[in-house]
Amino acid sequence: MALIVLAVIAAGAAMNWAAAILTPLVLALFLTVLIDSFARFLQRRAPFIPEWADLPLALLISTIGFGVTVWVVVDNAAAFSTKLVSDAPRLNQALMQVSAIAGVTAPPTVGALINQINPARYFGDVAHALQSFAAGAVYVFIYTGFLIAARAGLRSKVDALWPVLEEREQAILVFSRIRDGVERYLWIQTVTGSLIALLSWALMAALGLQNATFWAFLIFIIVFVPVIGGLIAAVLPPLFALVQFPTLWESVALFCGLQAILFVVGSILLPRMQRDGLNIDPVVVLLSLAVWGAIWGIPGMFLSTPLTVTAIIILAQFPNARWIAVLLSGDGHPEAGSAARHPGPA
Repeated sequence: MALIVLAVIAAGAAMNWAAAILTPLVLALFLTVLIDSFARFLQRRAPFIPEWADLPLALLISTIGFGVTVWVVVDNAAAFSTKLVSDAPRLNQALMQVSAIAGVTAPPTVGALINQINPARYFGDVAHALQSFAAGAVYVFIYTGFLIAARAGLRSKVDALWPVLEEREQAILVFSRIRDGVERYLWIQTVTGSLIALLSWALMAALGLQNATFWAFLIFIIVFVPVIGGLIAAVLPPLFALVQFPTLWESVALFCGLQAILFVVGSILLPRMQRDGLNIDPVVVLLSLAVWGAIWGIPGMFLSTPLTVTAIIILAQFPNARWIAVLLSGDGHPEAGSAARHPGPA
């Protein structure tokens, strides 16, 4: 057990040291599984499409979807920045109201806060972060292209690595469980994210918040990051409600409503679906978020659940490490496989 603990610590330190190399590759693997799952979905739902066209079509649709997402977020972010500058007097009034509630006698103005923060000193860090993100995205797409191209020789590699039929079947079974676990994670996150986004849109539209559709779209994207995404989704729309509405009750009502939606879906429904569908303990989801976030930052947070599901499946194959998989699993039977107990959508 001590050797296993030391090995885990050493592996985590090594992955942190090689984060710049490993994170694009792991993101590319995740994206490849996503595209492959989409291609197989097209095979089932659109049998009239030629078999050779399923994967290219899935790749094309995924690329277009990613491009549209980036364009919508960037375009609306620029519009919001312009609106914040033009609504500075309204922001000052909101600060005065909040300060009065908090008992502050000399409330600051927006200009004073900006001068105190001194955003100019962060421009270099922001530019470096954007440059790193762009470079990482390029690497991810390059890796994804090569991984998709390498699928053709995968079968022969598996035959060469496991020449014995029983061992090869066991290896294929493990790979299938990992793929099914990632697919089920995506399915669960998509269902719960869609539900949160739909309910949030209904609440924002009922209160009359501008750009409610965009906010719902943004909430759907950021809730893919466990816990942290929900916190951001509950804070951003109420902040912009302070700018739009002359009174505070709309912002307070929006904040409370979003918190209620996120609590019901994110804290009650989602953990139950993850436990039943992914066979992972809800506490482990939070722990994995902290661990993978410390190792790989935001990409680690985004991939924390599928990486942990993969680790559970792999650890269950080794007798000396099976006890770790049992502790991490939801029902104590990691080798059973969630797909066999809870079949996914057709």
